[in-house]
Amino acid sequence: MRPIFLAVIFCLLAFCAKSQTYSIIDGKAIKLFQEGEELSVSRRYEEALVKYQAAITREASFLEAYVKAAQVLITQGKFEEAEKIALQGKSKLSGKNAKPKNVTDYGWLFSNLYLKQGRFTEAYRQFQEVDPLFDEAFKRSMYYGQMKTQIDFLSTQLDKAQTIQKEMLLSPLNEFQLQYFPVLTADGEQILFTKRDGTGNFDKEDIFTAYVTPDRKWTKPQSIAQTINSPYNEGTCTITADGNILIYTSCDAPDSQGSCDLYVAYKVNGAWQRPTNMGTKVNSRSWDSQPSLSADGRILFFSSNRKGGYGGNDIWYTVRQNDGTWAEAKNLGNTVNTEKDEISPFMFFNNEILFFSSDGHQGFGGMDIFLSRVKNGAFQTPENLGLPINDHLDQVALFITAQKDYAYYTELNTTDGEKDRSFLYRFKFPEDIYIGENLTVTEGKVLNAKTGQPISATLSLVSLTNDSTLYQFQSDGKTGEFMMLYPDKAISGLYVEKQGYLPKIYNVERDNIKNVKDLKVELVPVSTGEEFVFENVFFDFDKFDLKPESLTSLKRLKKFLLENPNVNILISGHTDNVGSPAYNQNLSLQRAKSVQSFLVKEGLHPGRVLVEGKGDKEPMVPNTTPENQALNRRITIKVL
Repeated sequence: MRPIFLAVIFCLLAFCAKSQTYSIIDGKAIKLFQEGEELSVSRRYEEALVKYQAAITREASFLEAYVKAAQVLITQGKFEEAEKIALQGKSKLSGKNAKPKNVTDYGWLFSNLYLKQGRFTEAYRQFQEVDPLFDEAFKRSMYYGQMKTQIDFLSTQLDKAQTIQKEMLLSPLNEFQLQYFPVLTADGEQILFTKRDGTGNFDKEDIFTAYVTPDRKWTKPQSIAQTINSPYNEGTCTITADGNILIYTSCDAPDSQGSCDLYVAYKVNGAWQRPTNMGTKVNSRSWDSQPSLSADGRILFFSSNRKGGYGGNDIWYTVRQNDGTWAEAKNLGNTVNTEKDEISPFMFFNNEILFFSSDGHQGFGGMDIFLSRVKNGAFQTPENLGLPINDHLDQVALFITAQKDYAYYTELNTTDGEKDRSFLYRFKFPEDIYIGENLTVTEGKVLNAKTGQPISATLSLVSLTNDSTLYQFQSDGKTGEFMMLYPDKAISGLYVEKQGYLPKIYNVERDNIKNVKDLKVELVPVSTGEEFVFENVFFDFDKFDLKPESLTSLKRLKKFLLENPNVNILISGHTDNVGSPAYNQNLSLQRAKSVQSFLVKEGLHPGRVLVEGKGDKEPMVPNTTPENQALNRRITIKVL
């Protein structure tokens, strides 16, 4: 956005200086006015205001003095006082000494004043009224160009304002003096935020958390963990959808690379491990803060003012590698970043929408919240969230739940004579702002099928259309528990894998595993004679050519064989009972051979991947319905 700078407020000084004519002729009043001008240029605003008011007292029809006094008050943030004195001056415009330039000065003044107050409709109307009166020289100025761009932007926004109802989160939340930057887990059952008892040097930041109770209230907030909070400042955190990876900002710690660094902590067997500095590939000697993890914890976005950016604070990102380390941080690029400030990134749970705050993209004033959509791996032109989510004040951060029902944010409450307080708020997120398909959450446990013991396994949700991993999570090694997100994609597969076990493969849509609270996943240890259904391998009707959607499962089978080099397998093809037994026997064999052919081409020895055709001789379920027949058309893998 383009804020109205002090230079814009006082831009008429240069034009006034060229002319020595005023709306009055009283030399003493003019001298007081000119002294005020000199003080204004030196930013001695209180003294300047005294001079302007003295000029007005001496000559009540001094139109220019009212304008300058109002401009000083605007600069000081005293908008009500500015409006009062500006209206007093405007009432004098009907006087005989008023000139067209005085009319344009007041039109410009009120356009700026209304923008500063967030009275956008009035600002728009005022500017439209006075615009035809500006001379061509002024219209070529930078100041006019900035204002015209702002007004043109308003013309596209005023009729699109949303209606939102803000609500403060109820006790026992919001009982600290300062609480800010709220984030929630994907199921909405846990909230984390930064807590601070004041703004003094010894008022430190800590991360606090609370949980939803059975009656949908919040528990009393507690420190997230002794291993996380320390004598130093910990705040502005982010957490994965399942609540098992935490990244936060800590400032001035002994192992810091700079003023503020990012730290990562992992929850193992239900307990937070001691955090570690993310190192020089992620952190710098500059300010690194305000992290946001993708839902599965594979990509981290954050804000930094380090060298190599486009100016001010930029948004950067880093990717978690297969070995758990983080890659060299990279700038997100100039589609999102500008020469001004971009802060507070938040990657929505579908990994396709990035929210952030900026004063470098066109907006309403101060910092606005924008979103940038990811298409074909690239961030698109940012979109302003519009009124009233954004207004003339600074909007710093927004967190939207996975269910897209509520947006959480912080609101500062400043009262004269009292200490500042900040509170956690939320509002229903407007449905008119499209942020992708609906998301559902599935929870359950991964267990050893033989012993019932919990397993720490990898759960990968993959789009079968293009073999892209949408999410990847880990089950807890102590409890086996996991939480998964599912977007409403057309076709997706869930792969549950652990070295030394047979993989468990689901077709998400067909197996109806969305929004399940107690999915039990049993993994079978690798041993001779064990077998599993090789899901998500697709053939056209009556054909044995593998369809492109089969690639994900084929690659997973190759991975399984490479991780278990002593394992040989038997690939068995099965059909339903449509057609003759001899025909089905041959079709099932050819389909098994198609899988074998892929693996051999990928470098596996033919002796490790044997095949057979079972035809319709071993149905999983009776061939009594089309759904059952579909289940019987399958490939199975048996360990030899």
